Amino acid sequence: METFQKRQKEMRRLERQKDKEARRIERKKNRGSAADGPPLDQAPEAPNDGPPLDEAPEAPADGPPAVEPNTSV
Repeated sequence: METFQKRQKEMRRLERQKDKEARRIERKKNRGSAADGPPLDQAPEAPNDGPPLDEAPEAPADGPPAVEPNTSV
């Protein structure tokens, strides 16, 4: 007949086995996806959505002056 402590020890052992298996599967999945993506030492390029910052559009001569955003807090 099993004692309570032996049963608890067995349950902890089974839980550790499940955790190890889950970590193994996660590492395997991460290893596979790392080969598909860009190298880790290079950041992905940002999409070019607008003009460069030094060539920002200017306000029309007859319109109101451009308002700069308030950055003070």
